[in-house]
Amino acid sequence: MNHNPPSQATIKLGRIATARSGDKGNHANIGVVAFTTAGYEHLVAHLTAGVVERFFAGLGVTRVERFELPKVGALNFLLYNALGGGASRSLRIDTQGKLLGTAIQQLELPAPPDLQPLSFNRDPMGSAGGRSH
Repeated sequence: MNHNPPSQATIKLGRIATARSGDKGNHANIGVVAFTTAGYEHLVAHLTAGVVERFFAGLGVTRVERFELPKVGALNFLLYNALGGGASRSLRIDTQGKLLGTAIQQLELPAPPDLQPLSFNRDPMGSAGGRSH
């Protein structure tokens, strides 16, 4: 008999948001923008500074600060000491932290009961855009 608790369903961050990143000296900056208002609310509840710090722990991050931007449906994270000395001193391939935005889209978050309100219609023209499918 299996006594393990059922695993919670998860979704990848990239299903409900996009992200961009860059360097601030030895620190990295990651902006995460939700596709929908419901997605932003889900991010506020589940994408904490602690979650981001644990996700990037292998980079030697010493602290993560989260900033909320509700009017644009975004969260901004500042990852301290994430770049191994910064662009001019680091021996890492991604010395400016440009790939961190791509990496964070793979972060697993708890799945909502209904994903539809958090998802983005990837066809920018929508069904009324005159394109046939």
